[in-house]
Amino acid sequence: QVRLVESGGGVVQPGGSLRLSCAASGIILGVNVMYWYRQVPGKPRELVATITGIGHTTYADSVKGRFTISRDVTENILYLQMDNLKPEDTAVYYCAAPRGNWGQGTQVTVSS
Repeated sequence: QVRLVESGGGVVQPGGSLRLSCAASGIILGVNVMYWYRQVPGKPRELVATITGIGHTTYADSVKGRFTISRDVTENILYLQMDNLKPEDTAVYYCAAPRGNWGQGTQVTVSS
């Protein structure tokens, strides 16, 4: 059974940084594609970043150059480093694994 638990959300001022973590069990990050999504109320979930089993990464245009997805294969933790945050980055952030496995989400609020 796959279990994904996000942490690291919070309130930050524009231009600030946060690092989200996703502790995974029941799945091996080093061989599976993993995702970070975000969702604003009333809108569909948006794919933010992807990392493949071999470590190839892709990003949404809106976060390219500011966000970095990575993983610790020893600890089996997925990360999302978010720098130069903007108010429009405010959302609930979810990590996701193949076959419809989702975490519970963590709120990120960017506000002065």
